Parts: sequence; C-alpha cells; structure tokens
Amino acid sequence: MEKISKSHEDYLEAIVMLGGASSPVRAVDVAAKLGVSKASVSKAISALKEKGLADQPHYGDITLTAEGRAYGTKVFDRHRALTLFLHKAVGIDAAVAEEEACIMEHAISDESFEKWLVFIDGLDIR
Repeated sequence: MEKISKSHEDYLEAIVMLGGASSPVRAVDVAAKLGVSKASVSKAISALKEKGLADQPHYGDITLTAEGRAYGTKVFDRHRALTLFLHKAVGIDAAVAEEEACIMEHAISDESFEKWLVFIDGLDIR
C-alpha cells in the first residue's frame, strides 16, 4: 500500500488502539485519544474514506476496511515494538520512549523495520 501522511497514520493507529480493528469506534473517542476536535476527526476520516481505508455513515461509528485495519495494525505494532525497545533495551524513560517511538514509527521504512525486528529478536525483550 502507498504510504499515507503521519497524521492519517496516527488516526488509523488510534482507531486500532480503541478496538477498531474488530469493531466500530466513535468519533468522539478518537478525538479524545488524539486530543483533537471532532471536526478534525471528521475531516481525517473523510480523507481515509477517499483512500479506501475507513468507512463512516453520516454521523455513525467509524469502521476500518480490511486495508485500513492492516495499515493501522502495522503502525500500532511498530509503535509497540519501538517503545518496548527504547524503554527496555536502551533504558529510556517510558514516557519519553512512548513519544519518541511515535516519531520513529512514521519514519522507518518497511525494509529497515523488518531488519531491525530480526535484530531485536535476539535481545529477548519482547
């Protein structure tokens, strides 16, 4: 799949984190999770709908398409793995590791991330 913006990746990740990989989520919950307005959520969901990643009937709950679930889950998995590595293996404070993982998850290529996962599998931090 073609890479989308960091902001849209954050929305997909938030929806997955709220349980949206298996069930619909409310826009108000996404807004609270990301610290944004409901209008911002509406605008982002419209863009994700255009890309075929999400669906939302007028004023209804948000669901992810199969492609949206896969993309959002991939971002969420990267975030968890990077946070764990930064905190457990490197010794960075948990809150800082969380923030920095959020930045890194959007920048690392799929190829580099896969090679990094192979490397950390030997560290026994998972």
